[in-house]
Amino acid sequence: MARDAAGYLPLSDYAALGDGRGVALSGADGGIDWWCVPNMDSPPLFDRLLVGHDVLENGAQGGHFTITPRGTFSATRRYRPDSNVLETRFRTDDGVAVLIESLNSSTAGRLPWAELARRIQVLDGRMSFDVVLQLGHRSGKRSPYMAKRGPYETFHVGSVLGLFLHGEQLQIDHRGDDRVEARLVLTRGQTEVIAIVAGANEPLVVPPLSDIDARIDLSDQEWRDWCALIAPDLPDRDFLMRQALALKVLLYAPSGAIAAAATTSLPERIGGDKNYDYRFAWVRDAGYVIESFLHLGIMAEAKAALTWLLNQLCAHGAKVCFSLDGGVEEGMEEIPVPGYRGSRPVLSGNRAARQHQHGIYGDIFETVSAFVRAGGLIDDRSAETLSHLADECADRWKQKDSGIWELPQLEHYTMSKISCWQALNRAVELADAGQLPTTCRDRWSRERARIAAWIDAHCWDADIGAYVMHPGTTRLDAALILAVRFDYDGHDRLRSTLDAIDAQLGAGGHLHYRYTGMDAEEGCFLACSFWMVDARVLLDQRDKALALMSGLRARIGDAPGILPEMIDPDSGEWLGNMPQGLSHLAALQASLALSRQAP
Repeated sequence: MARDAAGYLPLSDYAALGDGRGVALSGADGGIDWWCVPNMDSPPLFDRLLVGHDVLENGAQGGHFTITPRGTFSATRRYRPDSNVLETRFRTDDGVAVLIESLNSSTAGRLPWAELARRIQVLDGRMSFDVVLQLGHRSGKRSPYMAKRGPYETFHVGSVLGLFLHGEQLQIDHRGDDRVEARLVLTRGQTEVIAIVAGANEPLVVPPLSDIDARIDLSDQEWRDWCALIAPDLPDRDFLMRQALALKVLLYAPSGAIAAAATTSLPERIGGDKNYDYRFAWVRDAGYVIESFLHLGIMAEAKAALTWLLNQLCAHGAKVCFSLDGGVEEGMEEIPVPGYRGSRPVLSGNRAARQHQHGIYGDIFETVSAFVRAGGLIDDRSAETLSHLADECADRWKQKDSGIWELPQLEHYTMSKISCWQALNRAVELADAGQLPTTCRDRWSRERARIAAWIDAHCWDADIGAYVMHPGTTRLDAALILAVRFDYDGHDRLRSTLDAIDAQLGAGGHLHYRYTGMDAEEGCFLACSFWMVDARVLLDQRDKALALMSGLRARIGDAPGILPEMIDPDSGEWLGNMPQGLSHLAALQASLALSRQAP
C-alpha cells in the first residue's frame, strides 16, 4: 500500500464509496484521492489519483483528504457485510484503530447534499494521526479559498461550497486557503468523526456532527436493507452481492442512468495514451445492468434504468452513450495534469456518441426481452420506439460500423452482425408475445435469416475453426464469446471459436485480451474472461467454467470489493477506470450462470 515516489498508489489499493450521486475512491493509506462533487461527472474536488505529489506550473496540487497513522503501519480493509460502508483497520507498534467511511444517505434515500463521513476509533493502545485536507484546483482553473462563517470552517472551489467538520480532539497546525494540516491523538475507546458536507450552486445545511456520525450506521443499515431484498439462498451470495453493490454505486439516482465507471483517464497501459472518460452511460452497460438486476429481483432500479434508457433512445435515436443527466455529449477536453503514473492525456468528455455501433440494437432488445420475461409490460410509446429501432436495424445491418470496441476503423465486424441478428430475433419474439406491433414482424424475421446466412458465408474461417473478427482477416475478437449468451448458431462452432479465443487471446492462465494484437497496447480485459465462464456453462462445459472462475477469483485476490477494467497478465497490476461496471456485470453473470447449473 506504499505510495511510489510520485505519490501514486496501486489501483488495487482503492475501494469505492457511493451515495447514488457521487463516488469517492479511498486508498488503503487513508487517502481519499478521487471525489467529484456533487455528481460523478462533476469536476473533481479531490484529484490526487491523476496528479500524485506533483505541483503544477500554476501552483496547483492534487486534492485529497487523508487520515493516516503516524509512523510505520499496516492496513487491512473490508466492506461491512452487505454494505458499501468501508472499514480500514490500522496497526502500529502502539495501537490498533479502525477508520469507518461512508458517503452518507438517510432513511429517505439520497441526501440533498454530499456528506463524506469518516469515523476513527482506537481499539487498543494509543495512536496518532496526520490529517490533511488539500483542496483540488481543477487543474489551475479555480483558486480555492477557506473562510470562517461563525464557528464553521467553509471552503469554496468554483461553484462548490463545503464545510470541514470535526470535533475538539482534532488539533489544527496549519490553515491556508487550499490546505488544512492537523493532528489527532486518540487512546483506547476514544472516537473522532471528521466530515465534509458540500454542494454546488445551492444553499448548504450545517448538520450536527452527531447526526453525521449516526448516519454512518444508518447508511450501513440502508445498504443491508437493500441487499435483504435479494434472495438470501443464492449460492455464492457474498460474491454476487459484492458485484451488485458495486453496480448500485454506479447507478446515478437523479436520472436512473448507470455510469460505465466512476473515473476518467485511468490508463489501459501505464504510460500509454488509451485513457478515456467513462463517467457516461453506455447503452450496452446499462442494458447488462438491467438484465442482471432483473435476474436478482432488483425490480425498482431495473425499471428506472430501462425507462431512462428508452427515453434517451426515443429522444436522441440509436446513440452509443449518453450523459448521466440525459442527452448526447460529443465534446472532449484535455486536462493539463500529469495523469496516473504519467499516463497522458487526461480527458473530460467522450466522443463515443459520434460513432455508430450495431451492438446497441442487440443490447436494447435483449434488455427489453429480459424485462418482459421478468413479468414487465411495454408501454405504447416505448413499443413504437422499439419498432422503429428494429426497422432501422433491418436497414443498417449491411453497413460497416465501429464495433463493440469503438474502433476508428469501420468494418463488417462479425459481432456487430450477430448483434443485429440478436435484435431482430428478440423483436420477433416480442411481437409474437404481443409486446410490439406485428406490422413488420415478418420483415424482421426474413432479415434475421439473411443476417445469419451472411455471417455463415463470410465470417467463419474453417482453417482456424472460428468466427473471425471481420471478413478478410484471421484476427479473433473476444466479444464473440457473447454469441453464446445470445443463442446464436449451433454449439459446435461456438465451442470451436471459444477454444480458438483461449489459444490466441488467452494470457496469464485465466485472462483474455479483447482482440488480436492488444497484448502490445493494453492489459487483459477482465469482462472477457468472466464472459468465458458464462459461455462455458451454457455450452455444458461446467468443469472448464469452474476452473476459470477459480483462477479469476485468485487473480482478483484480497482487494476489498471493486474491480478494474483490465489486469496486466504478467505483473497483476490493475489498469483502467474503476469501479468498472462491465467487469462487475460480467463477474455477476458468471456467478449466476454457475449458480443456475449447480449440481
